[in-house]
Amino acid sequence: MIKYFLYVRKSSEAEDKQVASIPAQIAELKDLAKKQNLDIIQILEEEKSARKPGRPVFNKMLEMIHEGKAEGIIC
Repeated sequence: MIKYFLYVRKSSEAEDKQVASIPAQIAELKDLAKKQNLDIIQILEEEKSARKPGRPVFNKMLEMIHEGKAEGIIC
């Protein structure tokens, strides 16, 4: 079975424009994973703008994928 990271992000710059909160994103994605029988091995959360480079949690997740800890991302 393929292992997935569940990655959620909330922009730290646009509080008024953020549609789904982190808990809402997690709930929706966990529901999707359950319906599709996907194996989530870790939930990763980040509050960082995507406008500027350098999202530490995202970068660490990519490193862990290269290390073979998971094969995919649900976001």
